[in-house]
Amino acid sequence: MIRRAQRAGIEADYLLADAWFGTKPIIRLADEQLLTPILRMKKSAMKYRLTERKEGQAIHQDRNVNTLYQSCIRCQWQKIPGQADQWIKVRLLFVRGIAQPEKAQPGKHDWAVFLTTDTNLEAHRILELYAMRWAIEVYFKEAKQYLGFLKEQSNHYAAYIASIHLTAIRFCMLVIAKSRHQASGIADVRQQLTANATSIDYAARLWQVFRSVIAGAMDEMKMLIGDTASQIMATIERHVQSFFVQALQLDVRTLRLEAK
Repeated sequence: MIRRAQRAGIEADYLLADAWFGTKPIIRLADEQLLTPILRMKKSAMKYRLTERKEGQAIHQDRNVNTLYQSCIRCQWQKIPGQADQWIKVRLLFVRGIAQPEKAQPGKHDWAVFLTTDTNLEAHRILELYAMRWAIEVYFKEAKQYLGFLKEQSNHYAAYIASIHLTAIRFCMLVIAKSRHQASGIADVRQQLTANATSIDYAARLWQVFRSVIAGAMDEMKMLIGDTASQIMATIERHVQSFFVQALQLDVRTLRLEAK
């Protein structure tokens, strides 16, 4: 996917990814494609070679992030350079914080580790760049939960491609609406549109109930007033349709189709 994006002319300096993609092949691929990876890493058994110099000699030790945290970071929180011959130089940034607002102090498990191959990248810059992924997270959350992402009842490849593009179009429309109405977020715009759609649907269904009641009464009055009953019913329908068009922005054609 990265190579395909570059062939398509998409230029980038960094590769941002969460812990799911924090693997050696991804780090190697980024290095081959001349990208600087900034990855959140899993607290897994993956080994990092720590190089320390003692009495002029380089001492190499292979450790995972948990042992690195216990031996080098905990209670110290110092920056650790890692280097070794034939290895890719990386910088690990350990960060701790409070995940739950009700907690006063971070616990022993409230920490995360980030990796980048740019060993000169400052800590605050690493976090600023990684934070840009939040927009991607927002998009996929909206796409999966609310915008019908891959919800089509078809297993055809073309349907999947169409679903991806249609979802992106829907999201772009929400972004445009957010910009025009100066909303605070995408979710606010979506909730407003959903509420409007619910109101339209409820009003249309309620009118069907009233229409049935009115039509039944008019059928009984036909014996008394004749064809005038049909004219009265047609006049009522015109006024109701005008109400939907002006107040709820429901087009007449849709209303007529639902009335059948």
